[in-house]
Amino acid sequence: MAALDALESAVERRREADRDENELASRIQALGADRSRLADELDNSLVKTRKLERTNREIAEKLGTAIGTIRAVLDAGEDT
Repeated sequence: MAALDALESAVERRREADRDENELASRIQALGADRSRLADELDNSLVKTRKLERTNREIAEKLGTAIGTIRAVLDAGEDT
């Protein structure tokens, strides 16, 4: 009887270990999916950031040109 009890205990421990292993594999798979999703989001954010920076530079150049034009017009008006 003792040998049978020991065998049953060993089988149960093995089942628990298998369940734990399957749960761990599922968690690892979920983490991998999250990592991929986060990497995609980061890539998209970097693209948007670069576009915003480029747009910001273009606007700053246009504002600089407009300010220069306005100053030239004001200076010309003061001369007359």
